[in-house]
Amino acid sequence: MVALRRAALYLGAFLGPFGGGLTAAMLPELGADFGVPTATASVSITAYLLPFAGVMLVSGTLGDRWGRGRTVVAGYALYVVASLACVLAVSWPVFLAGRALQGVANAFTTPVLLAALAAAVEPDRLGRALGWFGSLQAAGQTSAPLVGGLGAEVDWRLAFGGAAAVALLLAVVGIPSGETRGNAGERPRLRSAWTGPVLRLGLVAGLGWGCLAGLNFLLALRLEEFFGLGAGPRGLVLTALGIAGILTARLIGGAVDRVGPRRCVLTGAIGGGVLVALIGAVPVLGVVVALWALGGICSQLILVGVNALVLGSGRPNSGGAVSVVQAVRFAGTAASPVVVTPVYHADPLAGFLVPAALLAAGVPTVLTGVRTRRRPDGSGPTEPS
Repeated sequence: MVALRRAALYLGAFLGPFGGGLTAAMLPELGADFGVPTATASVSITAYLLPFAGVMLVSGTLGDRWGRGRTVVAGYALYVVASLACVLAVSWPVFLAGRALQGVANAFTTPVLLAALAAAVEPDRLGRALGWFGSLQAAGQTSAPLVGGLGAEVDWRLAFGGAAAVALLLAVVGIPSGETRGNAGERPRLRSAWTGPVLRLGLVAGLGWGCLAGLNFLLALRLEEFFGLGAGPRGLVLTALGIAGILTARLIGGAVDRVGPRRCVLTGAIGGGVLVALIGAVPVLGVVVALWALGGICSQLILVGVNALVLGSGRPNSGGAVSVVQAVRFAGTAASPVVVTPVYHADPLAGFLVPAALLAAGVPTVLTGVRTRRRPDGSGPTEPS
């Protein structure tokens, strides 16, 4: 049972990003079913991610107060209810309400699971553990369009029914008892997570994820309009990023442990910027798929590096700190469709060049303001200060 719960801890990493990207490849079908334009249907992504990001500003700290196991199970239960609301929705506002409730539910799982994982591994192996966790997050982000696209070929509601079933299974299993509590004897305070370095690392995560892995919706639009792919093939192409993340999880985690998280973040951001620009310019489908897969490696370098900088610091409110970083990260992802889609419709190439520039120039600029130092015991990654 312990092994099953430890596996469920990692599998829970999959569910949050999966929920956010579930509608990315089914936007035309959603629009047709609810009688709204495709551009309006893209709000279904934002309707999930904004509550997800907003509630995560406090959910990590609250999870440490209430007990991590209890918080995670309650989050999964609420996710089941929200997913069923989407399945049964008969109008666009009701569907958006269900999506928002999904976001609130997963805000109480993703950061709490990260804090539980950090508490369960040795500092010199933190990068490897976060690498596997991050690869499953990438898998959730990119398999969601595939599941959503294939479901839309029959009935898009099937995808939400499947998500409800997975959440119910995870709620029944729970997480290992040794990782269910936060800091024993302490009552974490919200303001202890709201420090300058943590907020800057959150901005790095927001730019890094929103301008790379979070562009799955934009690639889906290009695949439909330029290459003429249907919902199922679009979803299949988008899974390349997550597959690459899974296959390279061990290497990325090891790199974070060996060369340090800061270098990994910078490498991922600059490399990702180049890849995003090429994805928007190259007219050959096979090359675009290969570039998107390489983007999975870069996005994981950013994500795992940032998480290691936060969780490797040994701060008392680690759950709250990683919660704030994840909130800003998903806020960037939520803003991405709203900001980038109009740019893409005005000029398809510019829709890719703008996020590419933010990756290659914006992330290094923000990260420069985050100084790091070794933990007092000399172990683990560097600590933001």
